[in-house]
Amino acid sequence: MQRIERRAQPNSEPQDSLTLRYDERKRSRLRTRSDAGVDVAIVFARGSVLRHGDRLLDDAGRVYAVFAAVESVSDASTSEPLLLARAAYHLGNRHVPLQIAVGTLRYQHDHVLDDMLRELGLDVCEQLAAFEPESGAYAQAQLGAASRAHAHAEPVHSHAHDHDDHEPHHHHRHEHPHEHR
Repeated sequence: MQRIERRAQPNSEPQDSLTLRYDERKRSRLRTRSDAGVDVAIVFARGSVLRHGDRLLDDAGRVYAVFAAVESVSDASTSEPLLLARAAYHLGNRHVPLQIAVGTLRYQHDHVLDDMLRELGLDVCEQLAAFEPESGAYAQAQLGAASRAHAHAEPVHSHAHDHDDHEPHHHHRHEHPHEHR
C-alpha cells in the first residue's frame, strides 16, 4: 500500500489518478484504490479537502491526479437572482456544501432539500454529475489563491456539520436573523 501525505506541484505530470466522490475527497484519512489499481492510504491534516485537478505525491514518488467522481446531485435553478440568493441562504443556513453557477445551485442529492427548494419556486432536477462545491470563505482566506495547491501545513477550519449529530445538546451559537417587534 502506497502512502500519500503531501501534494505534488500543480503542473506535475501524473502517472496515475484517483477518481473520488466529494465525501471521499473531504476525508483526512482514506484507504482506496487508484484508477490503475494501486492501493493507497491518503493521510492529510483534518479539514483538508482534495479538489478536482489536485496533484498528490505518494511515498514512492508517484504523482496522482485527483478527479471528482460522478455522483447523485441535485441542480436547483432559476432565472431570478433574488430567488437564487434566497435558496443559497437557506442551504447555507443548513451548512450544505454548494457548487454555484450562473442561475444554478448544485448539492448532493437530498429529497428534503429538493422539496424545500421547489416550494421556494426553483426548478430542481436530480442527475449524475461531478460535484465540486465552493471551498468556503475560511479556506480562501487561509490558503489564498496562489498557495492553495501547497496547503498541507495548516489545517483548514470547517464549519460543516449536521445539526442532528449533536441534538439535543446544541452547544455552539449561530447568528440567525430574527425580528424585534
